[in-house]
Amino acid sequence: MTAFKRLDGRKPEETRKMEAKVGVVPNADGSAMFSFGDTIAIAAVYGPKKMHPQHQQDPEKGTLRCNYSMLSFSVSERIRPGPSRRSTEISKITEWALEPILMIKKYPNMVIDVHINILQADASTRCAGINAAALALAHAGIPMKSLVSSVSIGKLDKQLVADVNKDEEDWEEGEGATDIPITLTPRGEITHIQLDGKITSQELKEAIELARKAGKEIYEVQKKALKESSNPEKK
Repeated sequence: MTAFKRLDGRKPEETRKMEAKVGVVPNADGSAMFSFGDTIAIAAVYGPKKMHPQHQQDPEKGTLRCNYSMLSFSVSERIRPGPSRRSTEISKITEWALEPILMIKKYPNMVIDVHINILQADASTRCAGINAAALALAHAGIPMKSLVSSVSIGKLDKQLVADVNKDEEDWEEGEGATDIPITLTPRGEITHIQLDGKITSQELKEAIELARKAGKEIYEVQKKALKESSNPEKK
């Protein structure tokens, strides 16, 4: 029986090369870059600051406000700048993925804005954006229970794989695409999961375990970036 080989030669559980760096936007309160291969996301945090307009203030807790955007040059065919239904949906999903780890109750009537820009897109952009945003929030000094790490699990034929790239995503489309973005804490607790496509309950369990394994590797990359920012001489 031959081992399953992906289009780019990776093993099923193998992510693309990952890179992370914090402090990439000097005028932000916190910022970070995270990449999966050719997918590159930058996140910048502003706040906590007073929420305006005033009627949107929450006297019991702060508000996390995320804005996800793919820059028009991030893909080979230029996309229209400005918000779309997809970017609005991913912005809200990012808030849901991040809010459970933030100690948001420390900031009543205030807002934390997170701006995520995709500089280059080769699939898994929402996951790269969540990873960059978690790092940027930590860099900004926002009190957090932990980091989160996000990865997309796909199904190629009948094989589950971690960190789908664009070629695999396009190949999936002809097979009935299955895409499962999952965000987890270092302890493996899920803060966000989506399922697009058909999958059995057993395959879903396997997908979550695959995400937990990949999540640990992502977390190590994130942790290293934060350590290097506080100890620049160790880079």
